[in-house]
Amino acid sequence: MFDKLDDLLIRFEELMSELSEPDVANNPERFRKLMKEQSDLAPIVAAYKEYKQCKQNIADSLAMLDEESDEEMRELEELEHELKILLLPKDPNDDKNVIVEIRAGAGGDEAALFAAEIYRMYQHYAESKNWKTEIVEADETGIGGMKSVTFMINGQGAYSLMKYESGVHRVQRVPETESGGRIHTSTISVAVMPEVDDDIDIVIDEKDIRIDVMRASGNGGQCVNTTDSAVRLTHYPS
Repeated sequence: MFDKLDDLLIRFEELMSELSEPDVANNPERFRKLMKEQSDLAPIVAAYKEYKQCKQNIADSLAMLDEESDEEMRELEELEHELKILLLPKDPNDDKNVIVEIRAGAGGDEAALFAAEIYRMYQHYAESKNWKTEIVEADETGIGGMKSVTFMINGQGAYSLMKYESGVHRVQRVPETESGGRIHTSTISVAVMPEVDDDIDIVIDEKDIRIDVMRASGNGGQCVNTTDSAVRLTHYPS
C-alpha cells in the first residue's frame, strides 16, 4: 500500500509542475485533464502527508521518552484506515450530479411533514458543500408538508455522498398536531439516482422486436378487415 502511496505522491508533484508550464495553460483540453487528475489525487496526498507526519511525531516521541503515545497511535491507526478507504476503486458515478426523489409513505400528514423536513435537511447539506439544488417536481400539502418532491443536486462528488441515502426512512415522535400525546410512526422513501449522460446511445436489435398488426373485425363498411387499425411494437430483451 505504501509503495503505491509513494508513487501517487510523486505523480501529484509531477502534475503540479506540469500545470505551471505555459504550454499546458495554453491547451485547455490538456489543462482540464491534468486538473481533474490533480483534484482526484489531492485528498489522498493530503491524508498520506498527515499520516507520515503523525508517524514521524511518534518516532520522535519514542526517541525522547522511550514510550508510546496512545493518543497519537490511535490517530495513526485512524489515518491508516482513511488511506485504505481512499485507495478503494471509485464508483464511476461518484462525481455525477444526482436526482433525489422523496415520497411520503405511511403516516398521512405527519409523513408528508417528515418528507418536507428531510428535503430541507438535504437542501441545507447541499449548501454546506457549495452544491446547487433545483426542484424538478413537488406535491405540497396545505400544512407545510410534501407528499413527494423530486430535485436535482449539482456538485462534484454529489453521488458519492448521497447514494447511501436511498431506502426507507422512519421517524417515531409526537406530532405537533397530536393533542393526545400519542407517538406516531411515519415513513418516507428516498431514491437517489446519478444523472444520466446526454450522449448515451440505445441500440435495439431488430431480432428483439415483435410487431403485431390488428385489423377491425365484425360487420361494417368497406374498410373492415382491409385497414390496419392498430400497431403494437413490443421489445423482448435478449
